[in-house]
Amino acid sequence: MAYCYYRWRRVLLCLCMPCILLALLIIYIALMVCFNMTSTTSSILGALDTHFIAPGSFRNDGNAPIPTNTFWALQPNKDALWNQLQRLIDRQYNPILRSHSTVGARKSSVVNDTSEGSHFSLSRVSSQMADFEKLPNHVRDFVRYMHQREYPVLREPTRSCEKGGRAEGNPQTPLLLLAIKSQEENFANRQAIRQTWGQTGWVLGKRGKGGLVQRVFLLGKNRAKAALNVLPLLELESQQYQDILQWGFHDSFFNLTLKDVLFWDWFSHFCPHTQFVFKGDDDVLVQTPALLDYLQEQMSQARGIRGLRSLIVGDVIGAASPIRDESLKYFIPGSLYKGLYPAYAGGGGVLYSGLLARRLNQVSRRVHLFPIDDVYVGMCLQRLNVNPIHHPAFLTFDFSKKEAEQPCRYHSILVVHKRSPAQITQIWMDLMATKSQCSNATLRVEESDGKGVTTKSAIKY
Repeated sequence: MAYCYYRWRRVLLCLCMPCILLALLIIYIALMVCFNMTSTTSSILGALDTHFIAPGSFRNDGNAPIPTNTFWALQPNKDALWNQLQRLIDRQYNPILRSHSTVGARKSSVVNDTSEGSHFSLSRVSSQMADFEKLPNHVRDFVRYMHQREYPVLREPTRSCEKGGRAEGNPQTPLLLLAIKSQEENFANRQAIRQTWGQTGWVLGKRGKGGLVQRVFLLGKNRAKAALNVLPLLELESQQYQDILQWGFHDSFFNLTLKDVLFWDWFSHFCPHTQFVFKGDDDVLVQTPALLDYLQEQMSQARGIRGLRSLIVGDVIGAASPIRDESLKYFIPGSLYKGLYPAYAGGGGVLYSGLLARRLNQVSRRVHLFPIDDVYVGMCLQRLNVNPIHHPAFLTFDFSKKEAEQPCRYHSILVVHKRSPAQITQIWMDLMATKSQCSNATLRVEESDGKGVTTKSAIKY
C-alpha cells in the first residue's frame, strides 16, 4: 500500500512540475512587459499621434490633445490678480466643486461682497501685484475700485421704453433701443446722432416695414473743473430730449465697462421687453433702416424673438492677446491679467437681442470687472456659452482703397466707426440723396473660397 502511494506521488510531481514552472514563466514575462510599458509611456506618446479619440466617436477631425500639464494650477496665488479673483468666483459657481444648494445660495451678488472670498482688500493689492506702484495711475485706480459697481443715477429718462405696456409683440414695444456711450462734453456728437441715424419713433426700413426705435445716451461724470461749465447745458439737454442716462462714476476709458454693467441692470428694469439693443460709441454711423431690415429678416428666419435669445452680431475678434505696450490706451499689465481674450465683438458697435441683454445682466454679477469693455462682454458671453457672430457690414476700421471709390459704399454697411459729427451729418445726407441711385446696393459679406482665402461678395439684405 505504501509502495503505491509513493509511486503515484512521483507521477503527480512529474506531471505538475512543468505546469507550475510554465505558469511562473508566464507571470514573469507579463510583469516585465507591464514594467517596460510604464517606463516608456512618454516615448510612446511622443512616437504616436498627440491626440486621442473618445470611445464611440465616428469622427477624428476634432480630437483633443493629450494633456501634458496638470489640470489644476499648483500655485494659483502666483497667477495674475484678475485671474485669481475670477477663479474664486468660478469655483463658487462650479456644479462639480459646489453642491446645487451652495451655488444657489451665492446668487446674492457675490462680486459686491467685501469678504476675502470675493476680492482682495486694498491693503493686499500691492502684495498681489509686485509692480503695482510702477503701474500708470489709471491702471492703479481701476485695481483699487474694480470691486465697486454700485453708483447713484444722476440723470435718467422719465419716459419708459415701453409706453403702451410691456407685453411682447405690443406695437408700442420698441424693436430696437440705441444705447450710445457718450461723455458730458460731447454735445455735438449727440446732436448729430439725434438728427441722423438716431431718430426715435417709427423708422421705416429700406425695404421692409421698419420698427419702433428708442434712444438713450450712457454717461459717467467728468471730474475736471472745466466740466462744471457744461452741467447747466447738460441739464437743459436732458430735460428737452429725455434720453440721457448718467451715473456718478468717473467717466474714463477703463470705466467704460461700468456703462455696460449698469446699463444692463437699467434695461432689465425699464426696457425688459425691448427686442434688440444696439450698443455703440458716439462716433459711429449706423445705417438704421438697413439694420431694421436685417432684424426683421433674422426674426423671420428664427420664427420670432425667442429663437434669437443668444443673438449678438458685430465685428468679432477671436483669440486676441492683451496689449503689453504701456504707451497704448489698451495696455493691460501681466500682473493684472494673463491668457488670451475670449471672442468678442469690437469696433465701437455691437447688436444683441434684448433677451441676451437680460442674461448678461445676470451673469455679469459673477464676472469681475475688466478694464476693456468689449473684452468684458466677451468674458460674460463665454460663461453663457454664447458665441458672437461676425458680420462684415460692421466696419471696424474703414473701407479698403477700392471700396472707398464706390459711390454706394455707405449703403453696403450697417455700422462704420470713427466719424466726426460733421462727417456723420454729411454722410447721412448723402445716403438720403443716393437712395434711388443705390437701391440695389448690398451689404458687405465675406465668404471663403474653400482654400482658406477670404473674399468679399454681396448678398441682398
